Amino acid sequence: MTTTETDTVAGLLLAAGGGRRLGGRPKALLSHRGRPLVEHAAGVLRAGGCDPLHVVLGAAAGDVRERAVLDGCVVVENPDWADGMGSSLRAGLDSLAATDATAALVLLVDQPGIGEAAVARVRAAYRSPGSLVAAAYDGERGHPVLFGREHWAGIAASASGDRGARAYLKEHAGAVELVECGDIAEAYDIDTEADLQHLR
Repeated sequence: MTTTETDTVAGLLLAAGGGRRLGGRPKALLSHRGRPLVEHAAGVLRAGGCDPLHVVLGAAAGDVRERAVLDGCVVVENPDWADGMGSSLRAGLDSLAATDATAALVLLVDQPGIGEAAVARVRAAYRSPGSLVAAAYDGERGHPVLFGREHWAGIAASASGDRGARAYLKEHAGAVELVECGDIAEAYDIDTEADLQHLR
């Protein structure tokens, strides 16, 4: 099956983390290029061709709403954000289930080395609501990842703790199309004080 005009690849930004190893500074509010990191990441998804955009907030959600410009985004607040990424992924997919999106392209807020080129490359690999696509770095699966709508219920059911969709993707490894992005992106995380050097 090929992509049709009725297919919609939504962007899903997971930005709920509390930055425990960063002294409790919410990652969404870290400054990058003069703006909150969540605003930068939403712009990456949009520039990469994703629409609509759903942004999952958690830690300091009120402050994020005040300080970040998220015009045109559907903001989803995850009250269970402290339980880990799995709860935010479930909240985001649940929000998207009310739309006509046929796929969700998921980006993590703390990976600013992944830009619009990688998002666009993963998005271009979408074929149908049954698609499973992931960026790869030297052959190793990473982010962003794209989940066709047919997989959302299974992913939500298996997402727990900080694992997100890892268990589901491992179980369906044979169906995952890997798209090499190591030539256009860097998949580091902003997890510790030392990682802050990557921000500008």
